[in-house]
Amino acid sequence: MFKIGTLADWFGLGLLEGIRESGRCGASGVQIYAWNEFNPKTVTPEQLHLVRETAAECAQEITALCGELGGHGLETAPDNPGKIDYLKAVVDLALRLDCRIVTTHIGVVPADKGNPRYRVMQDACGRIGEYALACGAVIAIETGPEPVARLKEFADACGGGIGINYDPANLVMVTRDDEVRGVYTAGNSIVHTHAKDGRCNFYAGPEEVYGLFAQGGIEALTRAQAYFTETPLGEGEVRWPEYLRALRDTGYGGYLTIEREAGANAGEDIRKAVGFLRNAMEEL
Repeated sequence: MFKIGTLADWFGLGLLEGIRESGRCGASGVQIYAWNEFNPKTVTPEQLHLVRETAAECAQEITALCGELGGHGLETAPDNPGKIDYLKAVVDLALRLDCRIVTTHIGVVPADKGNPRYRVMQDACGRIGEYALACGAVIAIETGPEPVARLKEFADACGGGIGINYDPANLVMVTRDDEVRGVYTAGNSIVHTHAKDGRCNFYAGPEEVYGLFAQGGIEALTRAQAYFTETPLGEGEVRWPEYLRALRDTGYGGYLTIEREAGANAGEDIRKAVGFLRNAMEEL
């Protein structure tokens, strides 16, 4: 029904060993962060060859690359030329891995279309979307910083080459948006998903929570735990049977890519998540 993937980086073993571990745990695909050792600006032909070779040896399809913008995403006009160039380079790198999806966080789309920030973000996404479309690729904006209906409307207004990376946990943990109804709202704009779970501890609003990460990066996760707790699959608030049924109903047939950014033993949680998803699909 759906394919199961993992994020290589979250095994904590390094990129190549993360790809191998993805194969060992029974996944058929792996997502890779386009940063650090695999930054498109610095990656060497030898590194690219090793990633391709390792993925092939482990029967792993590259589900997507993650273009990590950091800071406030595409909210700040003076910063956007460099970030747009970076995302274009990630698209080029993805294509060299026979992959056509690049996921990213762009910041918080304002509710008010008259907000100057809305136009700044729309212009930036329009430019990178146009580039991706010309390459036969898509930039998938991750859910969470705004309700799905607002993101869907924004993505559609940006033109071609822009889709949605659906993360149900972000919606229940931060936005308090209905993760099941949102699938029907997003529809065929969903090109990739993250299989993640969690619960909301205190609703502060996406602007405040994502503002923490904009200022402190992934290291802000500890501070953000006052607002939410990421959990292993099945232990949070995501309604998995209803969620997977909604994906099926809307015709999605792509990857459920397991993301585990927290926990004392993320690698073991990822391995267990593969079994959880298989069982959940069998019960649909």
